[in-house]
Amino acid sequence: MNGRFLLDTNILIAVLNNDAAVNRRLSGRPESLLSVISVGELLRGAYGSQRVEANLHRVRGITGRMVVIPCTVETAEAYALIKQGLRSKGRPLPDNDIWIAAAAHQHGLVLVSRDRHFREIEGLTVEEW
Repeated sequence: MNGRFLLDTNILIAVLNNDAAVNRRLSGRPESLLSVISVGELLRGAYGSQRVEANLHRVRGITGRMVVIPCTVETAEAYALIKQGLRSKGRPLPDNDIWIAAAAHQHGLVLVSRDRHFREIEGLTVEEW
């Protein structure tokens, strides 16, 4: 692993909410990245909120400060392998989470999340914050 982190959507929400524990963990750390899938989840939340413009501004602020990694054919390959592995074990996960995990796996990143279900994915390094 290269020491870089891919932040899951729930960690990004914690950052948006000024979660002191998450902010402490992020300070002084190597580069953190986010998946375009998480950006979509954040934007969907903003558009569905009572304060659409304010929340869009907050989301765009955080996505403007971080590196957003796109989905590629290689991401799709990782997604397919992870999804099939989970299906074989009878352990389905939400598709968006599989895409996020696929991006972490593809780029050799540590996935930071508060979702324990990522432990089901073989070969994925996860830190729970």
